[in-house]
Amino acid sequence: MPQLAPMNWIFLFFYSIIMFFIYKNLNYFINYKNINLNMNLNKNKTNKINWKW
Repeated sequence: MPQLAPMNWIFLFFYSIIMFFIYKNLNYFINYKNINLNMNLNKNKTNKINWKW
């Protein structure tokens, strides 16, 4: 049925946009968590060094 083709195109279009933003946000939160972990590890190292000094 060719009259139902635009519905499928619109569905795929919006689905791709939604999945793109979900993937982007997941990567953002994962990177944010890793940055905070690295900052906390570096902070603990520097605090230990300053405590010895």
